[in-house]
Amino acid sequence: MTGLVPGARLPERTFGPVTLTDIVRYQGASGDLNPIHHDDEFARAAGFPAAISVGMLGAGWLAAYCTEHLGEAAVRRFRTRFSLVVYRGDRLTASAEVVRLFEQDREPRVELAVRLRKDDGSVVIDGTAEFAVP
Repeated sequence: MTGLVPGARLPERTFGPVTLTDIVRYQGASGDLNPIHHDDEFARAAGFPAAISVGMLGAGWLAAYCTEHLGEAAVRRFRTRFSLVVYRGDRLTASAEVVRLFEQDREPRVELAVRLRKDDGSVVIDGTAEFAVP
């Protein structure tokens, strides 16, 4: 990918609106069958207004967004921090900005600041990712 210079931004990508099907499919694939993610009554008993999405589903979408641009084989590190709960119906936008280019173990790399946010701009997940670059 060309244009990897500090301050450059990858084109944004939107996911969603998040559906119950998205959540349940992720739960089945991951083995996280906690009913707080698909059962509204259970979630309300835990203090939420409705069932909440699986946090790692959003992290997976953010990782997929990055690998669409830089490739799966190029992933060297991916770190995230979860900030907000996601509900069915939320639309999420992934973005990334080049922080730096560097070399590690004789391999050229790029570090990205990554973010997933709701339509209102509130940050759901932020983090950093490192990829090998040719």
